[in-house]
Amino acid sequence: MSKKVLVVEGGFSAEREVSLVSGHGIADALRTEGYDIMEHDLRDIRKFLNVLDEFKPDVVFNALHGNWGEDGEIQGVLDMLQIPYTHSGLKASAVGMDKQITKLICDSIGIKTPSGEKTTYKHFAQAGTQIAIPYVIKPVCDGSSVGVHIIRSSADLTEVKFDDDAEILIEKYIEGQELTVSVLQGSALTVTEMRPREGFYDYHAKYTDGATDHIIPAQIPQSAFDTAMRNAEKLHQALGCKTVSRCDFRYNEKDGVVLLEINTAPGMTPLSLVPEQYKYCGGSYSKLCRILVEEASCRKM
Repeated sequence: MSKKVLVVEGGFSAEREVSLVSGHGIADALRTEGYDIMEHDLRDIRKFLNVLDEFKPDVVFNALHGNWGEDGEIQGVLDMLQIPYTHSGLKASAVGMDKQITKLICDSIGIKTPSGEKTTYKHFAQAGTQIAIPYVIKPVCDGSSVGVHIIRSSADLTEVKFDDDAEILIEKYIEGQELTVSVLQGSALTVTEMRPREGFYDYHAKYTDGATDHIIPAQIPQSAFDTAMRNAEKLHQALGCKTVSRCDFRYNEKDGVVLLEINTAPGMTPLSLVPEQYKYCGGSYSKLCRILVEEASCRKM
């Protein structure tokens, strides 16, 4: 009897549409691997609980992106219900989504991050910041570069708007090459450089076909390549990530390799970086999905 897998996608976050693309691709791949698949667009928690009760999945494949999917919320629900799920557990997911806590962990294990400060948008709007231009403003908890603003002059501040009580990070802007490293089952795969054809590597650049060139492997000095690989593995382990994660970095000769963030539930669209790196290393998309399913677990009671 084939294993029953519920692919949970869509959700409530700003990354909903990308999550739906991920979910459809995952479902199709797992069907070719022989699994009994059901897709569910999670928009109502009561309906979700009913689907779990009726379908009785052996595994939930978490294809949700952003808040509620990557931040420990859905992980906590599935832990309580004792249903195995893919990707990292509650603790690693919550910590990885919180960029400030991640920075503190990086500091403790020798991974360089941009200098910066955490504040609320209201405080920033009233008092400004001591960090010199250029700097970056971004939400403390969000993914896929949602809400990220690069401030190169005071005029750029007119585009910045958050709720008054929203927690934000203000960080020194790191010039240089945009890099990413996927870690699968504890081992880094390779380093990719992302070269947006215009602007920076934002939500549009990540998910629009043709908007960004992927250079794989990245054309950087071997010492920087090795540092990015090693630091991605170190952070994966320090957070207690499960199966797969992806770390984003910036590199230049002056600052070296600087971590921007970790993603504990990386995207799985046709444009996504983990499947691309895994394919570069000789694997297939369907095999990657199968690995995630077979390593699915939940917190033990």
